[in-house]
Amino acid sequence: MPINIGMVSLGCSKNLVDSERMLYKIRERGYKLVTDPAKANVVVINTCGFIQSAKEEAIETILELAKLKEEGTIKKIVVTGCLAQRYKEEMAEEFKDEIDAVVGIGNNEDIIDIIDRVLANERVVEFKDKLSLKLTGKRIISTLPFFTYLKIAEGCSNCCSYCAIPMIRGKFRSVPMEDVLSEAKWLVENGVTELNVVAQDSTRYGEDLYGKSELPSLLKKLCAIEGVRWVRVLYCYPERITDELIETIASEPKIVKYLDIPIQHSDKDILKAMGRGGSEEELRVLFGKLREKIPGLVIRTTLITGFPGETEEQFNSMAEFVKEMEFDRLGCFPYSEEEGTKAADMPDQVDEEVRAHRAEIIMQQQQLISERKNNEKIGKVLQAVVEGYDQWGECYFGRTQSDAPDIDGKIFFDSAQKLAVGQLVNVKVAEALDYDLMGEVTDEPAE
Repeated sequence: MPINIGMVSLGCSKNLVDSERMLYKIRERGYKLVTDPAKANVVVINTCGFIQSAKEEAIETILELAKLKEEGTIKKIVVTGCLAQRYKEEMAEEFKDEIDAVVGIGNNEDIIDIIDRVLANERVVEFKDKLSLKLTGKRIISTLPFFTYLKIAEGCSNCCSYCAIPMIRGKFRSVPMEDVLSEAKWLVENGVTELNVVAQDSTRYGEDLYGKSELPSLLKKLCAIEGVRWVRVLYCYPERITDELIETIASEPKIVKYLDIPIQHSDKDILKAMGRGGSEEELRVLFGKLREKIPGLVIRTTLITGFPGETEEQFNSMAEFVKEMEFDRLGCFPYSEEEGTKAADMPDQVDEEVRAHRAEIIMQQQQLISERKNNEKIGKVLQAVVEGYDQWGECYFGRTQSDAPDIDGKIFFDSAQKLAVGQLVNVKVAEALDYDLMGEVTDEPAE
């Protein structure tokens, strides 16, 4: 009788890539993969431990699956990922009855051995050097078959004062270019047409290996791969966006005109305290240049409210900046106090309710901006990729080039013809919601 293995992948797209690599090893070993954890003999939970809400989600998931284990549905639970890496002994001690293995990210390569050992009733608590996490490897594509994430680096060396990632994942390590391109070609051979380039800081790619950022060069080589349709760049640091990168994005037709640039704040003093540098003036210049050089560019950013010492005046200034900049996509999060980071020990911690209220204000502002920008699209024809059929809405749904998977809005549309997942269609927009669009497939050319 085959042994069923389930995987629960939490957190970011970079973590998902790690999960997909483990899944490939598990399948190669001959275990049967199941999508429903309740039908698994062994469940591997790849956790996130970045901020408080992510930690809570991971713990809730562990407890839910532990209940199924208690009922006899699941036999063994293996926990890996950022939360396990960050709270090694605490996790092993706190969940000694629920978890059969607690391992660090450096042990992902040994997932088969770990599963074999827990099935032999051994309790495994092991933490190899985090830098032993391999930077490449074959994967099972768990997203829709036409798109995936291409991780070009591991770890981070930026050391922002609020962030635990360098502690958890280690220093920034670029994947050698030949390995990135080899993986990209393998993905395309397996049906992928959209590559979403990810790293903790994509703009830093290659500095550690080649002495300077090689992101522009890498992007050009990815675009040269036959079968690649869209290339999207996520996680760019504002101060590392060079003229060469701007020119590459502007001139390469396969690179979607979309940039994800997490700025976190606009006030110079708060940015300095965050360990990020820069100022509102510099950000204004950057966004002005980007919009001038890359016509039709969609800009996504993220912000943090209630960072230690943030005054009402500094928050209001950021809110005004957001209004004026009119970002196309924006996520705003209340500051999360993370033990072990510099910011956690800073004076003038802002009350949690104030942090949350400020984030709410920014998101309400952004909702109005997004709604207005969407209304401007009514009557226009946009190219979209089909992601599926909504049984309840009785219509298809998908994304335009302006929408990154998993984080941005959708476009819903009717079609007289049957459509396939991954197919490109032109959609005439008839209605706009806050973050989504609605329309119908047309023969008219896209704008």
